[in-house]
Amino acid sequence: MNLFMSRVVIIYGQPGAGKGTEANLLAHLKGFYHFDTGQYLEEMVHDPKFQNDKIIQGEKKLWDLGKLCTPSWVLEIVKKKVEALDKAGLSVVFSGSPRTFFEAFGDEKTEGLISYLKKLFGRDNILIFLLKVHPDTTLHRNSNRLVCSLCGQPILYLPDCIMPYCPFCGGKLRKRILDNPEVIKTRLEEYRSRTSPIFAKLEEGEYKIHEIDAEPMPEIVFNSLVKFLE
Repeated sequence: MNLFMSRVVIIYGQPGAGKGTEANLLAHLKGFYHFDTGQYLEEMVHDPKFQNDKIIQGEKKLWDLGKLCTPSWVLEIVKKKVEALDKAGLSVVFSGSPRTFFEAFGDEKTEGLISYLKKLFGRDNILIFLLKVHPDTTLHRNSNRLVCSLCGQPILYLPDCIMPYCPFCGGKLRKRILDNPEVIKTRLEEYRSRTSPIFAKLEEGEYKIHEIDAEPMPEIVFNSLVKFLE
């Protein structure tokens, strides 16, 4: 276990709620390591070096359809990364992970991520947030989202400010496969049916979920989130 009382923040919310943006702000301003499991998995399943790997190619098909990857596969990958982060003494923020009941709680043979985090960081050092947005906001934000093709930085959508290049590294901006309107609808259903059930189980285990209105600009949402941290 890390001796320096590092913390874990888990940010939940449906697609487009701003999980990644708030996690990035915690990383830049509060020294957390943003373990973006979505980006981590996306890079893995689209990496050319795995084009002959049958397991990863199977996960790629799920990913490109907007469906969640196989929970046991994801859990194994995430736990290995978390162990390394803990050994490095880092506080960690997750944006939307764990995404399925199995990833969160496992079963009688497999320890879930929540129990694993508790063992490494301690129960009192785990904080959980739920960003609340209207489904229409999800569709609007995701349909207009762009990310940098080089550094992966997401670009905040502002109607009056259209940028052709990433303000961080100058890379070309691109639209993600996941942000196709039909794929977004699938992602919303995956969130409702497979991620939402996690919340009741967390509260049964005495983990308070702090709900935050995520309709305002990210700065306002971040200030609300930080109040709980401090």
